[in-house]
Amino acid sequence: MSCVTVLAVGAAAGGAYYVLHTRGTPAEAARLFAAAWQSGDKAAMSAVLATPQQLTPYDQMRTGLAVEATSVKLGTVTEAGDDRAKVPYTTTLTLKNIGDWTYQGQIDLKVADRHWKVDWTPKTLHPSFTTGATFALKTRWPDRAEITDADGGRIDTGDVGGSVQQLVGYLDKATKKDVAKLGSAYQVGQTVGKGGGLQETFQKQLAGTPATEIKVGDKTLQTIEGKEGEGLKTTLDPRAQAAAVAAVKDMKKPTSMVAIKPSTGEILAVVNNQGGFNRALDGRYPPGSTFKAVTAIGLLATGMTPEEKVTCPKYANVGGQDIRNSDKEEFGSLSFLDSFAHSCNTTFAPLAEKRLGADKLLKTAEEVGFNQPLNIGVPATKASFPRAQSDAELAAEAFGQARITASPLSMASVAAAIADGTWRPPTLVPDLKQKASEQPLPEGVKTNLHAMMAAVVTKGTAKASGLPAGTSGKTGTAEYGTGDKLQTHAWFMGFKEDVAFAVVVEGGGMGGKVAAPVAATFLRHL
Repeated sequence: MSCVTVLAVGAAAGGAYYVLHTRGTPAEAARLFAAAWQSGDKAAMSAVLATPQQLTPYDQMRTGLAVEATSVKLGTVTEAGDDRAKVPYTTTLTLKNIGDWTYQGQIDLKVADRHWKVDWTPKTLHPSFTTGATFALKTRWPDRAEITDADGGRIDTGDVGGSVQQLVGYLDKATKKDVAKLGSAYQVGQTVGKGGGLQETFQKQLAGTPATEIKVGDKTLQTIEGKEGEGLKTTLDPRAQAAAVAAVKDMKKPTSMVAIKPSTGEILAVVNNQGGFNRALDGRYPPGSTFKAVTAIGLLATGMTPEEKVTCPKYANVGGQDIRNSDKEEFGSLSFLDSFAHSCNTTFAPLAEKRLGADKLLKTAEEVGFNQPLNIGVPATKASFPRAQSDAELAAEAFGQARITASPLSMASVAAAIADGTWRPPTLVPDLKQKASEQPLPEGVKTNLHAMMAAVVTKGTAKASGLPAGTSGKTGTAEYGTGDKLQTHAWFMGFKEDVAFAVVVEGGGMGGKVAAPVAATFLRHL
């Protein structure tokens, strides 16, 4: 409990208090009691009482009203006959979820065992408090405020799609644990937000404040006015959400997609074709070759150009690690742009070792959101990029393997950064303060990388996936598991105009064959 300085008690005239056989003063006894009351120190309160007793009513008042802080200001001592005195006080109690309640009372004092002590009864805490009575709050709640999409359409009605329902959460009866967290204005069985979604995160904003009667027994001591709940507007775009749903709904394997507006970082769509775990926001997948776009940012920043000649052999070895391309392809000598379009591991791994090193690749990854905190209003796992501990690990990281993990949300934010030239923390609730700050891409990278990502669609690994003209992107086929023949997640991330996106198909196989067509369906429906 917070402690507010107790005001000094005014000195009282008259010598009746200062009889030679007494010790201390009534002012001092009142000050000690008030200070102990403020700080919630029951032992110190008891030490000043004329008659030792359990302060059960004090505990009941504190729990019954959910008192978070107490402030006591004392007035001037007045005489009430020999060996008796009284001190008026003004107390302000801060009640959880409700606000401040201020009232007046008095502390009675008398001489006991030659010391000035507090002559305590329940009335010491409040003039209307009597033995056996209890303090309680009676509340009347306003109607709950709405959660809406970017167009103002309600998304909290329960008849929205399952993916939106995952974001919104649901309403259910409060448990004892909920009430302990939310405060005594809430009752067990009352409707509150649950499920880790927006309803739970923004419970207090949406619910508002109840009109509250402070009662002792049957008597109402004060009524505190309530406040209407405040609506919550999200960045979800109903057209983008519908297009994303159409893109994933017929997929047999778990498929998730996130779309983001590159110019703002606003999340336009979040979909999972299967319920339960929210893979779109919480999935931890190796990003595979979609991460080559991040490595390319670092390489272009060192001065490489899309036209620069590189090699794409069938095999390469970096730090003792054997590297091969998908289907053991080889392309010989070619441009850096074509190597990116064909997704050559045997180009990117040696270049990362030679031109970047572990620290530069880590720095580049962090500039587009890896290891950055996410604050979107619902649970979301940040993308993780551990610094490579060896050249072999660095080689694997260059094409999105090793210990890197990311969600569709994180990879969509990488695509958005490339589209716009600035990484922005993804945002679902515009009013929510972000923990990470915007970061521009290195100078000159944006235009070159746009050309390279366009080539993936026009002549590279996504050529046959039906993506509409003007789409730029990067495929990914991310290995996972153990054994000789590893399974793969299928990835595609990219952008078209002011929409960036990422798709993952869990255990789906090749990114160009499986994930890129999902993105094509999304863009056609958009």
